Amino acid sequence: MEKHTPKIVVVGSSNMDLVVKSERIPAAGETILGGDFIVVPGGKGANQAVAAAKLGAHVCFIAKLGDDVFAAQSLRNFKKEGVNTNHIQQTQDAPSGVALIMVDAKGENSIVVAPGANLKLSPEDVKAAETEIAAAGAVVAQLEVPLDTIQCAAELANSSSVPFVLDPAPARDLPPELLAMVDVLTPNETEAQILTGIEVTDEESARAASKSLLKRGVKAVILTLASKGFVLADSDQTEYVSAHKVEAVDSTAAGDAFTGSLAVGIAQGKPLLDAASFANYVAALSVTRMGAQSSMPTLQQVQSFMSS
Repeated sequence: MEKHTPKIVVVGSSNMDLVVKSERIPAAGETILGGDFIVVPGGKGANQAVAAAKLGAHVCFIAKLGDDVFAAQSLRNFKKEGVNTNHIQQTQDAPSGVALIMVDAKGENSIVVAPGANLKLSPEDVKAAETEIAAAGAVVAQLEVPLDTIQCAAELANSSSVPFVLDPAPARDLPPELLAMVDVLTPNETEAQILTGIEVTDEESARAASKSLLKRGVKAVILTLASKGFVLADSDQTEYVSAHKVEAVDSTAAGDAFTGSLAVGIAQGKPLLDAASFANYVAALSVTRMGAQSSMPTLQQVQSFMSS
């Protein structure tokens, strides 16, 4: 870690993940016997916040939970991981978000999310953290909360010249005015295809999709290709970096590990390719463990992995 501690603000979702391991994902209408069942804190925003905190960043998480047992469990976990919870609100109008996750023997997953309180996160909740946003080295958001809330976070980050990183998941059409405020967009192959109409299957199609997104106003794109690595494109460069070979156990939060750690590198002032290359190591290490937040490595573990 550099001499200064990077400050990150994450705006996004918090869920409780109900995970079942099985040999394979069942077909429609099929019932199969699974293996282990675990209940672990998740949600894309929460995962990214914990990923950054475990790497030593000061993380302020802006989120909304229900007033229930899952909320209490999530808050305990955030405090344990060192995430600032001052801007995590609770509501009695909706339950905490829940994700039902199946993970097969190859580590591939299938996920359904019931957003609950995540859909109650408002622009006013974001504005309440304006001071933290202005002081941050990066602001990170995803699409599991309302779009006007994300738009507000982007506007506040832009007005303070703070890099705004958007993970466009779950993918949907995004307005041009939002894309124009995105400093770094981090789609995977599926999300890039939904956003551009280009089927991403290899390095060449990833480069084409990335260039299409740049033309729509995004300043930089890092298109993640799962076990193949990533393509980085901005006005100066288009680079392909391969993934690190590991034994995958659970890929549930690999993208969140990547985005959270990417934000740490950006907040430290690293060149984008260096920040992405660091995130590539973090994501690879995360898939070697079960769970979402529980799979996020510490800085010491990443440094050990990088030197091995």
